[in-house]
Amino acid sequence: MALAPVAEGSPAQVDAERLSIDGIRDDSRAVEAGDLFVAIRGLQVDGHDFVAQSIDRGAVAVVVEEPFRELAVPQIVVKRGSAALASAAAWWYDDPSRELLTIGITGTNGKTTTSFLTRAALEGAGLRTGLLGTIGIQIGGELRRNAEPNTTPGAPDLQRLLREMVDAGEQAVVIETSSHGLAADRVGSVDYDAAIFTNLSHEHLDFHKTFEAYRDAKLSLFTRLKREAKGGRSGLAIINADDGHAEAFGAAARGTGARVVTYGEGAASEVRLVDFAPEPATSRIRVEIAGRELALRLRLPGRFNARNALAALALALGWELDMDAVVAALERVHGVPGRMERVDAGQPFVVLIDFAHTPGSLEAILRELAPLARERGGVVTVFGSSGERDVAKRPLMGDATARNSRLVIVTEDDSRNEDPAEIFEQIAAGAEHAGKRRGEDLLIIPDRREAIAEAFRRARPGDVVLLAGKGHETWNMGPHGPEPWSDREAAEGLLRQQVR
Repeated sequence: MALAPVAEGSPAQVDAERLSIDGIRDDSRAVEAGDLFVAIRGLQVDGHDFVAQSIDRGAVAVVVEEPFRELAVPQIVVKRGSAALASAAAWWYDDPSRELLTIGITGTNGKTTTSFLTRAALEGAGLRTGLLGTIGIQIGGELRRNAEPNTTPGAPDLQRLLREMVDAGEQAVVIETSSHGLAADRVGSVDYDAAIFTNLSHEHLDFHKTFEAYRDAKLSLFTRLKREAKGGRSGLAIINADDGHAEAFGAAARGTGARVVTYGEGAASEVRLVDFAPEPATSRIRVEIAGRELALRLRLPGRFNARNALAALALALGWELDMDAVVAALERVHGVPGRMERVDAGQPFVVLIDFAHTPGSLEAILRELAPLARERGGVVTVFGSSGERDVAKRPLMGDATARNSRLVIVTEDDSRNEDPAEIFEQIAAGAEHAGKRRGEDLLIIPDRREAIAEAFRRARPGDVVLLAGKGHETWNMGPHGPEPWSDREAAEGLLRQQVR
């Protein structure tokens, strides 16, 4: 394909008016003869340091933020390499998001479950819908599990997958849109028709540095909406009215002319939760929508999952989808991998696996488990915190967990190149501040398998054991990269030994 359209779409100086290329790469190690190499400034590595290597490997042109002297190939000079990569990738795959009704979901917690529920709602209304998110990629009804811990893929992979969806006959796509994906321009050239905001709390400050920058990254999704979406629909913003940042997200969307639909438990919400009846593995809810009351039996436990379902119902309201069909579709969702996922081998206590890895998500889940635990026993929580990530949240996680658990066990969770002992101490400090006593109701067990085993040994009949942080993941990021790990496989194996 010709390079000219990429150059025309960028604030660039172009050394060649026209040049044929065979592919687009931002990793010099993957460059092949005929490729265009785009240099990206990352947190750890600057792609500009690998321009020469990319040319040696056969790059026929490069995109850079600063001009190089005496390069052997043409160069396009742009203000922001990551934005240019997004533009080039969308052009290369012929802008597939323009052929799909595209919904972005952002927020600190609940994105994955809301994505699954939103996809189900759209499918129930008759729209073939793909999914891009933390757990995997769903195309044509087939879920491909992610091999790497990325919520939002890089721009070339994202655009390739969107094109694959179009070719497979999908009519819509739900994209888990992370703050990283927004700030790093991975979704820079995606044509969004709707955006859903779940909530906002402390997370990812290692990347964004300040909470304001984190919030602004998520807000940017709503500033990209339009008054009119594809297929004659209105541009749509779905806002959790119960969150303290709802007004800012609503204002951002209204500034574009998009329609705003709110959901929550407050009287002013257009989609309002009026009753919630928890059950051990499900929940019964009543929802008021535009003056009509609907009853649903969700196969997902927890009030937070009820709120996630409200977001999907709000989308259905905003786009005037068949509400009865949407309700039936939501009731058919059996569960989401690694989200409040139950493990049962006949043991006399409940074991749940969840991806919760922020103070807010741990607080929300443990609040939901507390009534069940009061009836049956107590809560035993096994969790850790990622290395080389947001340090400030660690004591907050310890505090939230300690206040809502009978026993806290701190353990390994993606320590990467950081000293795990330091991570454990930072979490433990928060737990001790909340009143836990080390060696009694606060344990530090570095080996995650042994930590889970100890939780099972100490669990009393009727207790709830929560294995938090890993969720659906099948790896643990240690100092040498990803190593095979699954909370579910570990729990199943240990429980089988215990209940023999």
